Amino acid sequence: MKILEASDGRATLTMPFLIDFAQGGGLMHGGALVSLADTAVVMAIKSLVPPQTHFATISLQTKFLYPVKKGVVTAKARVTSQEGRTLQGQATVYDEAEKAVLEFSSTFKIAKDTRIKEIIYHDSSGSSTGDTG
Repeated sequence: MKILEASDGRATLTMPFLIDFAQGGGLMHGGALVSLADTAVVMAIKSLVPPQTHFATISLQTKFLYPVKKGVVTAKARVTSQEGRTLQGQATVYDEAEKAVLEFSSTFKIAKDTRIKEIIYHDSSGSSTGDTG
């Protein structure tokens, strides 16, 4: 996956089709498309919340519209609402011809605690922080 943009509650990511990861019929695996869409919504959320905010997908819904047989797919996501610690997002995945191949919506919850036990962060310099006790 490649992040092309993530700002102001929106994100655009791409991912190439690789035959090695296709399902048995030679089509892009549905789980790969869902993962791209979910990650795109996550990047849109991360563009709005403070760094190291813990949040997780609590529900998702997917509609597969068309199969992908080749090329690069693009996910365009946006945060659609935030109420308290709950955020909702949507993403559409497009094929190279810009045809929508998947529609995705999800709900995320921000953790109550700012630090989660056993999580260690590494910043770009290689330094780490976290709670190991």
